[in-house]
Amino acid sequence: MQISFKDRVYSNELKNFVNKEDKENTENKEILIVGWVQETRDFGNLKFIVLRDREGTVQICMKKKKTPDEILDKVKDLTKESVVYIRGNLSINAKAPNGYEIFPAEMNIISIANVPLPLDPSDKAEKADVTANIDTRLDNRFLDIRKKDVAAIFKLRSRVIDAGRKFLSSNKFIEIHSPKIISSASEGGTELFPIAYFDKEAFLAQSPQLYKQMLMAGGFDRVFETATYFRAESHDTTRHLNEITAFDCEMSFIDSENDVMDIIEGLMKTILKEAKDSEEAKILNKEISIPEKFPRLSYDECLQYLNEKNITIEWGGDIDTKCERIMGEVVKDKFGSELFFITKYPLKIKPFYTAPENFNANDKYSRAFDLEYKGVEISSGGQRVHIYDLLAERIKRCNLNPENFKFYLDAFKYGMPPHGGFGLGIERILMQMLDTTVREVILFPRDRHRLTP
Repeated sequence: MQISFKDRVYSNELKNFVNKEDKENTENKEILIVGWVQETRDFGNLKFIVLRDREGTVQICMKKKKTPDEILDKVKDLTKESVVYIRGNLSINAKAPNGYEIFPAEMNIISIANVPLPLDPSDKAEKADVTANIDTRLDNRFLDIRKKDVAAIFKLRSRVIDAGRKFLSSNKFIEIHSPKIISSASEGGTELFPIAYFDKEAFLAQSPQLYKQMLMAGGFDRVFETATYFRAESHDTTRHLNEITAFDCEMSFIDSENDVMDIIEGLMKTILKEAKDSEEAKILNKEISIPEKFPRLSYDECLQYLNEKNITIEWGGDIDTKCERIMGEVVKDKFGSELFFITKYPLKIKPFYTAPENFNANDKYSRAFDLEYKGVEISSGGQRVHIYDLLAERIKRCNLNPENFKFYLDAFKYGMPPHGGFGLGIERILMQMLDTTVREVILFPRDRHRLTP
């Protein structure tokens, strides 16, 4: 029998057809709904299917003398997670979930699910336990995301990305797409994934850094992309991946790195507000706070605060994971904010494109910053070098060969405005917002152990 899905509705849309004042009209409303069988119940003369789609569940009610025998026979063959097509009448029932149910006039089994299931995605299943069964869940991600709470994470992720894109577009940023296959390191270093590219040496891109800077010379003024980074680092932590996504932005005609931080602050507030007001936050039972202002603390100030906690970092040393966490607690206690910037990093520990504080290669400080969220870095950025000779000198001082960056350096010979930018990790935002691990907020994580599915 030929069927069509064109008139289907989602379960959460059914409430739009319910009119308690006009019950008769509601009862005669024909509905087409499709989805997965979450549960079946058999009470002899009365049978139920709990049908789940992307937006929720709906109860399908079948009475022995009122439901066609053909449908009752099909129900006997149903297994959990089978896909079915149901056309029937909507009925108001105060005892039913959501206050309504569907009496089927037609049912087609689209696909029978094998049993036993590798994992139970029903609402009755225990909520995701990242310590006990994360590998089983990731191996069967197609089933895992049928869980209401897991699905909510990725719907929230979609909201975050959409809100970010809208904010950037409204602030005159142009969306771009930079190459993901490159001939040399974007930021120096050796943590690159080499690939076979005909008869040449090539790598997966660490970031769009060089290309977005080149576009500043092209007069685009403000650009962004929802970028993919590839980092060949052998991490084995709850916050690192080898393939990550980020909002990556660059902007021209800035007075200082503070202009860049202003944009990040506005972007993050927009994202947090979108998340705070979302249905997904309610499902995940998350209270999301939005600071009025993100404190901006210098590297030296952070060292001083850490020293008060009996932690000594030699000047020029890294503020490591432990110290970031402590600083997160300090800032929350002193300033009441879960987000804060660390500014004025030592120049010697920053990439070659980072602007020295006074645009002198011998400067002690840089115009670089990091953004921390609950004691975890979620963004790095700063003002860039826009002067050709200084940039070439910085490349040499970072023990890199300027010849390998000729295509990039050429853009600085013919009119480059002062500019700066940042990368803001999408997984990092979500993991900190939801107080979870990075593997929970990306569909198919890529790390040192996992290349499939």
